Amino acid sequence: MGNASKKTIAGKKNVSRNNVSRNNVSRKSVPKKGGSNKALVWLTLAFVIIIAVIVLGIRNQSAPVDFEYESMPMLGSADAPVKIVEFGDFKCPTCQYFAASIKTELVKDYVDSGKVAIYFANFTIISPDSSTAAEAGLSVFHQNKEAFWPYYDALYANQKDEKEAWATPEYLVQVAKDAKLDIDYDKLKSDLDAGVYRDDVKKEYDLARRLNVGGTPTLFLNGKELNVSDSLDYAKLKNVIDDALK
Repeated sequence: MGNASKKTIAGKKNVSRNNVSRNNVSRKSVPKKGGSNKALVWLTLAFVIIIAVIVLGIRNQSAPVDFEYESMPMLGSADAPVKIVEFGDFKCPTCQYFAASIKTELVKDYVDSGKVAIYFANFTIISPDSSTAAEAGLSVFHQNKEAFWPYYDALYANQKDEKEAWATPEYLVQVAKDAKLDIDYDKLKSDLDAGVYRDDVKKEYDLARRLNVGGTPTLFLNGKELNVSDSLDYAKLKNVIDDALK
């Protein structure tokens, strides 16, 4: 599974000052007053720059992400006041848990009533065939947007061991056939063989990296990244959503 990780930055500065008696040093060893002032100015300037960088980083970190929702697979209404973006990997077992246990509850309690819309983005971190599965999902999506989520569910329902390279083009097409998706299966196979959506999968991967996504699944609610504990505990996630709906 993808392991969610959070980074904290702590800085400590220990400043020691050596008090030297003026009578015990030669005149040459005593710094000139002008040089001392110049060093103090540079030290102050460096300190101000460091603080500015930290403040800007915090602001950028707290700013909501402006996702291109209209181009992403969506479950629910585009007018829903709460938008949840899931970064997932079809080979991730924790994503399978999210799909089977958390998403189903979200649909029942919030999506069907128009309060929440769920969006999906690929973050292919498990193994090379994670990208093949992601490409299959995009091929299905571009053929028939309504078929994406049944395929999403079918892929997780038929997920095999993450250490096994099971997401082959042949298997991915068979999963689509077994799910009776309303798509052209031959086109799905040819898209996979030609790598039609390989660059799109790479763009989503790069987006996740730019956002410092640490693992899968990772959720963003209205552009704000949620804690892993909130994402995978439905009671906690429900509280976060209810707060956002107030």
